[in-house]
Amino acid sequence: MPVLALEGISKSFPGVKALDGVALSLYPGEVTALIGENGAGKSTIVKILTGIYQPDAGRILLDGAETAFPAAHAAAEAGVTAIHQETVLFDDLSVAENIFLGHAPRTRFGLIDWRRMNADAREMLARVGAAIDPEARLRDLGIASKHLVAVARALSIDARVVIMDEPTAALSHKEIAELYDLIETLKADGKAILFISHKFDEIFRIADRYTVFRDGAFVGEGRMADVSEDDLVRMMVGRSIEAIFPERARDIGAEVLRVEGYSHPTEFADIGFSLRRGEILGFYGLVGAGRSELMQALFGVTEPSKGSIDGEVTAIRDPGDAIGRGIVYVPEDRGAQGAIRPMAIFQNITLPSLGQTSRSGFLRLAEEFALARKYATRLDLRAAALDQELGQLSGGNQQKVVIAKWLATRPRVIILDEPTKGIDIGSKAAVHEFMAELAAEGLAVIMVSSEIPEILGMSDRVIVMREGRMVGEYAREGLTPERLVRAAAGIREAA
Repeated sequence: MPVLALEGISKSFPGVKALDGVALSLYPGEVTALIGENGAGKSTIVKILTGIYQPDAGRILLDGAETAFPAAHAAAEAGVTAIHQETVLFDDLSVAENIFLGHAPRTRFGLIDWRRMNADAREMLARVGAAIDPEARLRDLGIASKHLVAVARALSIDARVVIMDEPTAALSHKEIAELYDLIETLKADGKAILFISHKFDEIFRIADRYTVFRDGAFVGEGRMADVSEDDLVRMMVGRSIEAIFPERARDIGAEVLRVEGYSHPTEFADIGFSLRRGEILGFYGLVGAGRSELMQALFGVTEPSKGSIDGEVTAIRDPGDAIGRGIVYVPEDRGAQGAIRPMAIFQNITLPSLGQTSRSGFLRLAEEFALARKYATRLDLRAAALDQELGQLSGGNQQKVVIAKWLATRPRVIILDEPTKGIDIGSKAAVHEFMAELAAEGLAVIMVSSEIPEILGMSDRVIVMREGRMVGEYAREGLTPERLVRAAAGIREAA
């Protein structure tokens, strides 16, 4: 019998039906993977499970009895807690305060019992294998440690249902392995776990069951042992994706960018490469390789200590200078660095191009909308309206807005830093198709990616970085995953 079940759940927002009669069952001691493209309704269902949203129709069953979560505290009291990709904790509080926020132990006088709280927090942290000082400020911890604090908080309220929403997105390989061990511990404790991830290797590694949503509707559920990756893809997108990476005619033209001797005091050293019209140049490396730091310097976010671009010594001083030279950058963290979530979609798209939509210092709204509509249509943006807040869109559609913003500046070089991070397989295929179109139109593309299939499937050439330095440059033909990993890890190739 499921600990928690949803039946016939529907939820609508102005102009959008986010959920249409969906079902979901979570069982004790098992991991259920919730699978679906961006916009399938996964985030909405999590907010209903945690009491943030109320369903328009349907039933929530706890141990078979109908219940309701009219607010977040009601869900928490019922034993439902969520651990998000971006941990929802408080940086200025201590670890112990975060763990026991809202249910701190009290003295007989009604005051917080700090000694007991720190001792109990230490016990909870030990249960999840975290050697963290309960009195440390949360802001001083890394992302992986913050996830462990969130799990310790779930244990402190004796959660029966633990929701993990893209928990590995910002973790290293070692931290991901530790999270897997922690999930096994939670299963052994009888917790029902809802696991949301776009990574099929993770889903098949840890999930016992699956549930698939598509376009806000329930598609299917079952045991992982009875399904294949192709089956899940077909259910997710309503069609079979034989190849995520599109075949494309490669018409590589003249050189459009030359970087020589580019160095930074702490992040990278002696970087040199060229980029040609119509080319996709892949950058691969492990965590700490310096790839993103290099791209930020090429866009003028940080300043190199030496080096030249197109023969000019440290030519790019700031992002405005880079945009003027036709170089744009789509960052890995699109939410914090690539867009302004509270602003409307059309305003995000036109922000770097206001010179095209203004006259004599005054913005022309009709021209802003026309420019935004042009690129939103080109990228097949899925939104209720262009004046909708960007933050209301799915992750894949937010990525499209960030790309549209820079395409509107008519660049000659576009840098895509982890362009498909955190988006589903269907959206990945769309982004790859669009990258191929950009290259076919003559745009030069730099793609930073940690996904080996993406690097091998999309790149014309690949540069591998390790500890801030280039350690290899390879043509696409004959390049293997083993060769990439060896170069990135500093392992000498066998003779």
